[in-house]
Amino acid sequence: MSDVKAALAERILVIDGAMGTMIQNHDPDENDYRGKRFADWDSDLKGNNDLLTLSKPDLIRDIHAQYAEQGADIITTNTFSATTIAQADYSMESLAAEMNQASAALAREVADEYSTADRPRWVAGVIGPTNKTASISPDVNDPGKRNTSFLELAQAYGEATEALLDSGVDIILMETIFDTLNAKAAVYAFRKLMRERGEDVPLMISGTITDASGRTLSGQTTEAFYNSVAHGRPMTMGLNCALGPDALREYVAELSRIATCYIHAYPNAGLPNEFGEYDLAPDEMAKHIGEWAESGLLNIAGGCCGSTPEHIGAIAEAVAGATPRQIPDIKPAMRLSGLEPFTISAA
Repeated sequence: MSDVKAALAERILVIDGAMGTMIQNHDPDENDYRGKRFADWDSDLKGNNDLLTLSKPDLIRDIHAQYAEQGADIITTNTFSATTIAQADYSMESLAAEMNQASAALAREVADEYSTADRPRWVAGVIGPTNKTASISPDVNDPGKRNTSFLELAQAYGEATEALLDSGVDIILMETIFDTLNAKAAVYAFRKLMRERGEDVPLMISGTITDASGRTLSGQTTEAFYNSVAHGRPMTMGLNCALGPDALREYVAELSRIATCYIHAYPNAGLPNEFGEYDLAPDEMAKHIGEWAESGLLNIAGGCCGSTPEHIGAIAEAVAGATPRQIPDIKPAMRLSGLEPFTISAA
């Protein structure tokens, strides 16, 4: 398999679009989620999109293929909630590793099918944020209360990551990060596995700016978030979800200015309307992303919630031939962070 880092130095790569949107377009019902294997499961399963890899694998394979046909260089696994922590909602903790393994195998199959000598395709194993937060209390009356811990998160992330690695992913993608402490637990688990396995798999870390405040849910600015997780030595840092491309641009530009690694961005297709749908058309979204590429901000581009294969096809066309962002030569300094960044420059 061709080196993805070498490709990033030569051109802007395209990552695929939303999995959830595509699944929702098929409107699966409870029986679709259950299939034959889980017909008698005790809890409701509708909404557990990661389970569809086991109960309706042809649906997931087809979604991967549609994105590959539209020019996606990086195919992401259907594992956003495939951790023991997130699967506890469905009493399916014991299936988390299998979900990761099966999802990676499906994505690998499609990536290999569409790869050519001139256009390889890579598989990114997705590690989602989980539905718990290590930094914020779930009880407004008890600020110190937590419903998870760093070690619990690290164990869950490590188990999911190991299953993805065992099944042949090329990249690990930690995405939609709203709590930096969760991300730090994921980075810890990943780097521990790299040491134990003697490997150096590329890492992508993707944060989420939740609203116009320009901060993550746990309160950090873009630069503070970068300072907090840069020790993970990511291949790319970037932003995804929550905002459309118009609102996200300034934060992508900020990250591009400060990061000593490659940059990715895959925004939502606008903001959801009153019906929870996304209205930004493929050509409109591609116009925004194309401008980012022309401005030298990007190394990887794609779409998040609301994006479809048509969006990804338009984005692929918009960035084709654009010069990828060059990693800036930034003077070493002590870069710290709380909610805000704090830099101590050398004399």
